Amino acid sequence: MEDTIHSRETLIHEKKEEVWKSEKLDKLAQALTKAQAEIKGAKSQSTNPFFNSSYADLHTVIQSSLPALTAHGLSVIQGNRFCTSTNGFYVTTTLLHESGQWIKTEIRMPIGGKKDAHAIGAACTYGRRYGLSALTGVAQYDDDGNAAVDRGLTQAHVQQVKTNSTTKQGETHGH
Repeated sequence: MEDTIHSRETLIHEKKEEVWKSEKLDKLAQALTKAQAEIKGAKSQSTNPFFNSSYADLHTVIQSSLPALTAHGLSVIQGNRFCTSTNGFYVTTTLLHESGQWIKTEIRMPIGGKKDAHAIGAACTYGRRYGLSALTGVAQYDDDGNAAVDRGLTQAHVQQVKTNSTTKQGETHGH
């Protein structure tokens, strides 16, 4: 009987509607706008040999976003949870402002392979990279434009993208 009550309380707690943001977001929004103006994107420096592709790993996304975020009073907390009612593993990313304002996002991650510690660690890393990128607006950028060519874009468009990327990398932002 006690197990049934505990299970019901757990289920009720997990189904309770979550709050995904603070009541106000004005100060967070102003700070994020300034930070995003300084974030250049994450360079695809890691290689996935299974798909013969490159990507920006978690470290690169952190390096590309945290300096601008912290300069404007923003910080990031990431964690995870397992939901027994959906049998889902979730990675949560919260963006906080020094004023106390915050916004949160969550992504459900599949756990592949043997469902061991390595699989959970990989799911955490992927989820953290996706969550941080989405919440802060960090995008990967292709250093040489080859990915754009492979998608059927014209050489003129690729050259324009390369020119814009080079121009943005050379800009400095004073405060």
